[in-house]
Amino acid sequence: MEAFFEDLGEKRFRAHQVMKWIYHRHVTEFSEMTDVGKALRAKLEARAEIRPPNVLFDKPSVDGTHKWLLGMDAGNAIEAVFIPDKGRGTLCVSSQVGCGLNCQFCSTATQGFNRNLSTAEIIGQVWVASKHLGNKTHLDRKLTNVVMMGMGEPLLNFDNVVCAMSIMRDDLGFGLANKRVTLSTSGLVPMIDRLGEESDVALAVSLHAPNDALRTELIPLNKKYPIAELMDACVRYLRRKRKGESVTFEYTLMRGVNDSPAIARELVRLMKSFANQMQYADAAKVNLIPFNPFPGTRFERSGEEEIRAFQRILLDAGVLTMVRRTRGDDIDAACGQLKGQVMDRTRRQAEFRRRLEEGAPPHAA
Repeated sequence: MEAFFEDLGEKRFRAHQVMKWIYHRHVTEFSEMTDVGKALRAKLEARAEIRPPNVLFDKPSVDGTHKWLLGMDAGNAIEAVFIPDKGRGTLCVSSQVGCGLNCQFCSTATQGFNRNLSTAEIIGQVWVASKHLGNKTHLDRKLTNVVMMGMGEPLLNFDNVVCAMSIMRDDLGFGLANKRVTLSTSGLVPMIDRLGEESDVALAVSLHAPNDALRTELIPLNKKYPIAELMDACVRYLRRKRKGESVTFEYTLMRGVNDSPAIARELVRLMKSFANQMQYADAAKVNLIPFNPFPGTRFERSGEEEIRAFQRILLDAGVLTMVRRTRGDDIDAACGQLKGQVMDRTRRQAEFRRRLEEGAPPHAA
């Protein structure tokens, strides 16, 4: 932005003024930027535009969760979800139109993949939610956290995601603390290392199984980057950060698949090994997520008793473990349920629909 204003023959501080108008006050018309001279405003109107994503619809849940369907291009659309809680408000942001991976229990995976989102399309989701909420950066924060956990694998769109997260954390942007921006990945080991070198955000890993056989079945990417390599990358990531930071391991509980006491004890051993490598307690946090069903899935949510029994095994072993409360499932906004409009460039969406019509087990193929 500073370079853009210098190209216009203006001082660099003009970039700071305009960024505050855009991100702090949600202004999209240069004519409304009253501390910018009329001549410069005219110049900007001739050379630039501020174009937020097109809101196709927004839908509130009975529990306060809010979902937006945002139009992209050529029939594509993505979803973003805001989840309010006591003392915090978290926005779940998408990084791709669809997803290039094929996790078996995720609704987004059934839609296939079209393309990466641009930096503008990623940060635009935050802008739409911030304006809707009346968020005031540095003053009255309704939006306190952003998680890159929406549609897509963020590390497969590395440059655009890292740039967008920088704007989220910049004082002239949304001014969020590093620890309040979280990137969730299915486990691209080389990109986790690169993220540790180029950014300083919280890391969450979609684990969902404590052994390679089961995790490969649920997350095919595990065949390329097995659990041992993934955990080593997480160790390297934390060692680049301040001592006391943690990695969150997301674990979706599915009935009869990954919710048995034996598997819980296996997960304990994996988490304890990780903590021992880091040499401090609570280096690993486990976030248990009750599976959120979607049309055509072969998986079922674990029962409440199974979920609590699984958590108790981890807690009794000293592993910090939380159960994520399901939010927004009445508007299909819960974890794993996000589905936009994807002009699929793969065969996955068509294959999934074919299996549904034939009544076959609808694996995301």
